[in-house]
Amino acid sequence: MTTYKELIKSELIPAFGCTEPIAIAYASAKAAETLGSIPQKIIANLSSNIIKNANSVTVPGTDGRRGIKISLAVGSILCDSAKGLELLCGIDKNKLRLCDEMIADEKIEVNLLKDKAGLFIEVACIDNNSSAIVTIANSHTNIVKIEKNGEVIFEKKQALSDESPLDFSFNKIYDFARTCDYNDIKEILDRQIEYNQKIANEGLINNWGANIGKLILKNNSTNYYEKLVAFAAAGSDARMNGCELPVVINSGSGNQGITASVPISIYAKDKGFSDDDLYRALIFSNLISLYIKNEIGKLSAYCGVVSASAAAIASIAFINKENKKIIEETISNSLAVNSGIICDGAKASCAMKIASSLRNAILAYIQAQSNNSFKIGDGIVMEDIDKTIETIGHIARFGMKTTDEVILAEILHEKNRPD
Repeated sequence: MTTYKELIKSELIPAFGCTEPIAIAYASAKAAETLGSIPQKIIANLSSNIIKNANSVTVPGTDGRRGIKISLAVGSILCDSAKGLELLCGIDKNKLRLCDEMIADEKIEVNLLKDKAGLFIEVACIDNNSSAIVTIANSHTNIVKIEKNGEVIFEKKQALSDESPLDFSFNKIYDFARTCDYNDIKEILDRQIEYNQKIANEGLINNWGANIGKLILKNNSTNYYEKLVAFAAAGSDARMNGCELPVVINSGSGNQGITASVPISIYAKDKGFSDDDLYRALIFSNLISLYIKNEIGKLSAYCGVVSASAAAIASIAFINKENKKIIEETISNSLAVNSGIICDGAKASCAMKIASSLRNAILAYIQAQSNNSFKIGDGIVMEDIDKTIETIGHIARFGMKTTDEVILAEILHEKNRPD
């Protein structure tokens, strides 16, 4: 069974750009490398969640180009798959014209696999009489099959499950964060603080997307909590609009990695907490975010920054050494309200969703502190926090499945929408 430390080591990794275009480029790069040449034709078969999340986002390193086809072209021509989630870093921009030509010549075909849910990518690279196919499932760099000229040359016996085998619970995460020896994961936490704070700063210094972070800071300078909201939103402003800075992700998402880390790292510094306090609060925030998202699934119609925001503000309660009841109720109050926010793909408006979710979570914390929390039976508020998190997962996985289908149909302007 996976330990919490193993989970942190595997999940809190750097990514250069939005992780769905990265995953597409990664599959394309691996397929082209297996083929052994620049393909004359690329065919990508993608799940609805992958298409939704990669459809509108700016791909870093491409001088503002957006979407799926540029990700496939860049991956096959300019990327090294050995770089993993950082393969878009340092690509030769002088050769982007080759990618544009590939797209203009209609050498790239993208198909929606309506029967595939969650994270699924299949990319075929074809050249003359040769072909190579790479399949990724469940996590962004999890290659489950490689074929060349119809022969399977690599296959995992069993694809990684979308759910972690780890035994999650609020109490176990709380106790682990309070008592663990974190020295062997300290480097990971330091990198998350450094990378995510740097891109947040960039989002406030220069113009990125809708500049949500800047707008918040400019118009709410007297409310301290709005500073935390502004910095997190600014990180997303930059990341969603092509900023060439890496982010340490959480649950496969840079936006969730930023949201789960930036508010608590700023709060701890501003309020004079020790490094030990910060590391433990950051461990708590990351694990709670991973816990909630594990129930929801990597990709869904449920906006992941809602869960990350609940975790981030609960970590402020944690670092303030509030009693467990207040920390639990902060999460529960937060999830009870903003769980209705939909994910309509990665793009500029993600920054506004971070702002909304963090503000909601801050009010949830104040609500818990003042003994005004929602009661058991108030909608989806259950008898304990673990049951509430489980309920959120059921709603996201099963209740919002059709929502996901309708969102994608609207984005793609499909004539035959789901009934």
